[in-house]
Amino acid sequence: MKITLPDGCEIRVDGQSGSFEVSLSLAHHNAEAGIHDIRLVLQAPAPAVPPVLSMKWSWAAVDVQGLWHPSVERSRGLIPDWWQGFSSRAVFSAPVISLYGSRGNNVLTFACSDVLHPVELHAGLHEETSCFHCSVTLCAEPGPPVDHLEVVLRLDTRSHPYYEALRGVGEWWAGLPGCEPSPVPEAAREPLYSTWYSFHQQLKPEAVEADCCLAAAMGCRTVIMDDGWQTSDETRGYAYCGDWRVSADKVPDLKAHVGSIHDLGMKFMLWYAVPFIGKHSEAWERFKDKLLYVNDAMGAGVADPRYPDVREYLTGIYEQAVRDWDLDGFKLDFVDSFYAAKDSPPGKGHGQDILSVPEAVDKLLGSIISRLRRLKPDILIEFRQNYIGPLMRKYGNMFRAGDCPNDALQNRMKTIDIRLICGTTAAHADMLMWNPKETPASAALQFINVLFSVPQISVRLDRLPQEHAAMLAFWLSFWREHREVLLDGRLEPLHPELLYPLVIARTAQQWIIAAYQDMVIPLSGNLPDRVHVVNGTLLSRLVLELDRDSGPLDVNVRDCQGTVTAKYKLNWNSGVYALEVPAAGVITLQPVRGRGHD
Repeated sequence: MKITLPDGCEIRVDGQSGSFEVSLSLAHHNAEAGIHDIRLVLQAPAPAVPPVLSMKWSWAAVDVQGLWHPSVERSRGLIPDWWQGFSSRAVFSAPVISLYGSRGNNVLTFACSDVLHPVELHAGLHEETSCFHCSVTLCAEPGPPVDHLEVVLRLDTRSHPYYEALRGVGEWWAGLPGCEPSPVPEAAREPLYSTWYSFHQQLKPEAVEADCCLAAAMGCRTVIMDDGWQTSDETRGYAYCGDWRVSADKVPDLKAHVGSIHDLGMKFMLWYAVPFIGKHSEAWERFKDKLLYVNDAMGAGVADPRYPDVREYLTGIYEQAVRDWDLDGFKLDFVDSFYAAKDSPPGKGHGQDILSVPEAVDKLLGSIISRLRRLKPDILIEFRQNYIGPLMRKYGNMFRAGDCPNDALQNRMKTIDIRLICGTTAAHADMLMWNPKETPASAALQFINVLFSVPQISVRLDRLPQEHAAMLAFWLSFWREHREVLLDGRLEPLHPELLYPLVIARTAQQWIIAAYQDMVIPLSGNLPDRVHVVNGTLLSRLVLELDRDSGPLDVNVRDCQGTVTAKYKLNWNSGVYALEVPAAGVITLQPVRGRGHD
């Protein structure tokens, strides 16, 4: 079974179809040049377990600089065809690969419409032909019996920026039936304070409230109380998860504590490790025989959502928490731990009503969110990498970068990776922390590296050196002032092979450019009303290149604490200019208005 696209690319289907009749066709509903939607349909006379099938094709390795996938991490290099590819499922990563060129141009971006079940993607270089052997393997794990299955493969071969190709994939996913993204409450787009790196499990309500008071004054509008509230154990394990009762030793009166936070004008979110049933919990005896697997290192098992009483138990926990404590949202952690391990019990055993783990997780999350929204329509739900795929946008309205404490570069990479496919869902940075012995400029880099996401602050504000507090207050103020540009402007993360050393966000009125390496910063085209160029380095100058005469400009230079260090007028012609700017500072350029200026 094969099909030839208008550009000559031949796509074939490999695998044993069994009782299924297989058809492959070119869908014509998307007629835009350079985009091809290929529909694979399986039809059987009676329900059967669908077979493992792969759609395969070759693509010439011409001007290919690197490979992007949501879970590729720092290794953006090309891989040979004999290496393992990339997997995705509802709660892990997303089924898309982008091959891009030396100018950040899209060469080939392909994605799959099956965002629920396990899918394997591959784009490996075949040494003998210098072509990529590409494939999308469906039904990579046995699924429930069906008599009809339809999957669409989307190929984008347009020579436009790779980030535009990925944005198009995100929009395509969002338009698929059952993938409608959750509305994003305003609070999901506001800076927040997290207790994790600042307190870890040593939670003290009075100290948290004191820090929240300082955070609110700086513009944070939500607090997440992380791990520790549910247990007096502080060994960082999960053996006491599962009952989700407040530890009286930690938080004697959680409802009163939430009320105190609300009095500060902040919302309150609470952390839960969704799948874990700890060995030392009361729930262990009830659910020890309804687990997908046990992780002895964590001291907990992973609940099997194929059981309706498991789903009801977990859903009821969050529903009751909102009723009892007036919560505004949840950090639902470790959702990606829901999967069938090799020794997991088979589906549709006694008491189970669903065969497929991915489908059971989808039903669990659907139940949780629908019931929580009945209580609070604008409920906040944070999900963490790696479960930031298109199906998860139905339930989570905050996607946070995976843990990378004190690692500004990793935080930048992870937040941009999320932004590339998350559409309007709020992309959050991992919580910001730094050593108090850092210089203010070095500490500021933690913030500057996540400018294009929603910042989460997790340092002890009551213990911050004064110069660090001034720095943080300035950058939070800068971020809030320019939030619409940073979050909603046209995002241009350049050089993905170098982990985005230059990132630009543009609207018609403003540009914000952040440079994270010593490089020439292009200012191409007619300048808008205002341009902010952020120094994401510890150097004392930035090099800018104009491609046309700018006319007279007002130049304002500030340091990492917002103090103005220089103000002057400059009449620029096209060319390269080196401008002095403090480490972790910012240059603002505005066209001179009115007469009488030189």
